[in-house]
Amino acid sequence: MAWRERIAADPEVLAGKPVVRGTRLSAELVLELLAAGETEEQLLSDSPRLTREDVRECLAYASYLAHEFSALPLSA
Repeated sequence: MAWRERIAADPEVLAGKPVVRGTRLSAELVLELLAAGETEEQLLSDSPRLTREDVRECLAYASYLAHEFSALPLSA
């Protein structure tokens, strides 16, 4: 999976949270900003070290986590 090349967890960086490699931007933050409606262009403008591929790999990482998570079905 390509996200493993771009998303890294190091106990010395952001207390071990998964970050975009080479930055101090957590994958969690990138995903929260996208979920809040920020566009990819806004993210790239606000964080010059972030690339389009980084954003896509954050999404791929979230997809991986969603597939790995086992839970009871949500009730209506």
